[in-house]
Amino acid sequence: MVNILWAFIWFAVISGILGLLLAFASKVFAVKTDERIEKISECLPGANCGGCGYTGCEALAKAIVEGKADVAACNSASDEKLEEIAAIMGVEAKTPVRYRAQVMCSGTHELAKKKYIYDGIADCVAANKLAGGDKLCPNGCIGLGTCKAACKFDAIHIINGVAAVDYNKCRACGSCVAVCPKQIIKLIPFDSKHWVGCRSSDKGAVTRTYCDVGCIACKMCEKKCPAGAIKVDNFVASIDYEKCIGCGECEKTCPRKIIWSSRAQTDEGLIRDKEGVSDVPAGTAV
Repeated sequence: MVNILWAFIWFAVISGILGLLLAFASKVFAVKTDERIEKISECLPGANCGGCGYTGCEALAKAIVEGKADVAACNSASDEKLEEIAAIMGVEAKTPVRYRAQVMCSGTHELAKKKYIYDGIADCVAANKLAGGDKLCPNGCIGLGTCKAACKFDAIHIINGVAAVDYNKCRACGSCVAVCPKQIIKLIPFDSKHWVGCRSSDKGAVTRTYCDVGCIACKMCEKKCPAGAIKVDNFVASIDYEKCIGCGECEKTCPRKIIWSSRAQTDEGLIRDKEGVSDVPAGTAV
């Protein structure tokens, strides 16, 4: 009994000594962290979306403290949170230009022709490996929701065969842009008035064979734009948002009705039929 008691006493003494040594070592060898990192991390959304170029919110917070990232580097953080981050860093808050994701495709089930019926897993990357997806258009939205699955803000949904973005929920993190196998999702200024819903790079005669509303590079929008903000390059129109004044001339003049107003996209997604859609006027080269 005495032996057991002494064993217990020595065990307690040794444990106490080791505990003190570990506590001392933790103080001596402790890696000091800047308390601002934790404070900034609390201001970030915690989505770890990677849109800032860092592996997660904590990594971004560390980069901000170290001066390697701007205080407004997080697109997903609200203006109020960005102001808090700026205050923590002791700098003036600069309101960043807000962006939104936009899917540059209008090839809904009714308007885009298909080459086969896809009956595989609901993943755009997988479908894209099968002859580029089921749509004849080589640059059309596959519409199986890989972008939706990647979005951490529930801001993108598949409606009528095409991905549609909820502008108010979108934080422009870029996750959808990164995963789209067709590379047809772009980040554009949040207050952009118009966008071209097509990324076809084929000549007009070819585009007509697989889409009822695809851009045929007629250049009517380019000729009508008073600001020189829209150009046709590689057989598809695109808008320079630094020049665009939002007048709407491009939307009015497009014979294929492929230029959309930001107000046109409703909760039901892209709603457009063949009514009013025409080819280029006679004598116009494509």
